[in-house]
Amino acid sequence: MQSFMGWIGGKRALRKAILEQFPQDITRYIEVFGGAGWVLFGKDPGRHLEVFNDADGSLINVYRCIKYHPEALAAELQGLPQSREIFFDCQEQTDRRGYTDIQRAARTLYLIKMSFGSDRRTFATAQRIASNISSPFSDIQERLRKVVIEHLDFEQLIHTYDRPGAFFYCDPPYMGTERYYQHPFAPADHERLARVLHGIKGRYLVSYNDCAEVRSLYRDCTIQPVTRHNSLPGVPGKDPIYNEVLIRNY
Repeated sequence: MQSFMGWIGGKRALRKAILEQFPQDITRYIEVFGGAGWVLFGKDPGRHLEVFNDADGSLINVYRCIKYHPEALAAELQGLPQSREIFFDCQEQTDRRGYTDIQRAARTLYLIKMSFGSDRRTFATAQRIASNISSPFSDIQERLRKVVIEHLDFEQLIHTYDRPGAFFYCDPPYMGTERYYQHPFAPADHERLARVLHGIKGRYLVSYNDCAEVRSLYRDCTIQPVTRHNSLPGVPGKDPIYNEVLIRNY
């Protein structure tokens, strides 16, 4: 199953390699940095508890509206044609008081779909149709039917759901890319995440960019190098091959 949107750092290209590393004997699955949900949507739901989390409240509001109010969200999107003026209006309106959750979700999703690289900041001039955004809502709603959707700091989330049978998949902002995300993620948060994960009862898999700092933080874990093609090949100076790592404690 495909995700319904793009995302900065989305795992479409690495999803297969990530899923191949998942253990089978888990009692609960927790996706700590959900983003576009590429891994969740590619995963077999199974019979265990599934939790989907992200610190970005506007993003989580989109998921909740698709889960509980897909028709109303689709209707709201029908009135938003591709337009530079509407794009910047939506930027101002997503956090403005007086708008319903559905209205805010429509504007957030519009910004994701109509922006370059899904950054919600830069209007993309390529022709896109806003009404098509809602076409996969019914399938997404069904997939989310039994998924618990959370909006928590990663440390609180991990402590809440940690058990011996728990499995956490973490895809944090990569080192050096923190500024591209709407929700703040400080350099110290990388150290905090590693510290929290090292102390849990369950198992975890972390995807990261391959760098000395990451390898040092997880030097006691199994580290598997992986590569993918850069998702923005037209950016000058960008190597078409990007080196990443999958880190696990099992």
